[in-house]
Amino acid sequence: MEIKSSGVKGGWLKNMIIKRLYFDNAMSCAGLSQLFDKSIPSITKAVNELIKEGFVVEEGYAPSSGGRRPLMYNINAKAMYILAVAMDQLSARLQLIDLQNNPVADMATVDIKLQNNEQALAMLINSLNNYVAQSGIPKNKIAGIGIGMPGFINAIEGINYTYLDAGGRSLSDYISEKTGITTYIDNDSSLIALAEQKFGIAKFQQEVMVINLGWGIGLGMIIDGKIFRGSNGFAGELSHIPISDDSALCACGKRGCLEAEASMLVVAEKAEEGIKEGRITSLKTMHGNFKMMGDALMEAANQGDQFALELLSDAGYKIGKALAILIHIMNPANIVLSGRGAKVGKILLAPIQQALLKYCIPRLASGTELLISSLGFDAELIGAAVLVMENFDKEEKGR
Repeated sequence: MEIKSSGVKGGWLKNMIIKRLYFDNAMSCAGLSQLFDKSIPSITKAVNELIKEGFVVEEGYAPSSGGRRPLMYNINAKAMYILAVAMDQLSARLQLIDLQNNPVADMATVDIKLQNNEQALAMLINSLNNYVAQSGIPKNKIAGIGIGMPGFINAIEGINYTYLDAGGRSLSDYISEKTGITTYIDNDSSLIALAEQKFGIAKFQQEVMVINLGWGIGLGMIIDGKIFRGSNGFAGELSHIPISDDSALCACGKRGCLEAEASMLVVAEKAEEGIKEGRITSLKTMHGNFKMMGDALMEAANQGDQFALELLSDAGYKIGKALAILIHIMNPANIVLSGRGAKVGKILLAPIQQALLKYCIPRLASGTELLISSLGFDAELIGAAVLVMENFDKEEKGR
């Protein structure tokens, strides 16, 4: 099967202009010239070609600053589309969006359990193909598929060492072949951090820690303006920081990991146990459906349910204990609470701060501000789109 290239006919410069307008919105030819260190005539020629091809539109003149107002150019949001996919351990969300990150088709949510599921990859590929077919959008109008997923991931090679085994092959190459659309994968927490930096509360920040509050607890680290991945790509495993010596067994095989103590999955399990023991709460048992329980618990907490607040406060305190370790090592100016759990971010702040007061050196703690994401549960989808556009110039530049 022929795989559609994500590039635009005409070379690297035109692809870079599209990429830059996606991230920065309106720019002038002079601004693009300075950014790419190319002459204004060459930039103008490329922009005019992109206008004729339907990728760029005139935005109007910039506000007056005393001199001649430059003509501004912006991306044509409908020129191409991106299939953004956000996966967690239990399900996948699929969303076609335009080049301004607006949805152009209804979101599809597919139950795909990753742990001990040999059919997970086939289910994902089938879901991708069905979704594209039902959208009615031709594949040659889709710039690429970006997929965020949990696990130990080598984003460069496109391999997930934890889930979705492609027989030892590159997972991104395998999905590209089966869908006919160029595909990129990355760790979900890294993509959430990328989304916060490009379009969220951490925009323009060079140093920030982004906590992915989901069924697990992930960490995306922005250092010197870039995602920090460590020596082999696995940096940021906050979930497996040990916060107790002999507590619950974690999926990694160790005891006392943060994930085994404070993840949303664990909180949902504790909610089920409490209901069975007769705790007074508005929550009803979900009979082992921890995904529904997790969502219901967060909603109940925001409505003031005392049992839900108690569970989240306990989780927040344990998260704060792990963040104290992170602050001692990284000394970040900002920590962003993002992902699924951002909707209860205000509830988590107090117990996190309480733990920081107990476990963190005051001089270090006082220099770190806790922020709640405005992107929230959408952050991984936006990050998946960013992943595609970060690689938009890749093929053309390599030719």
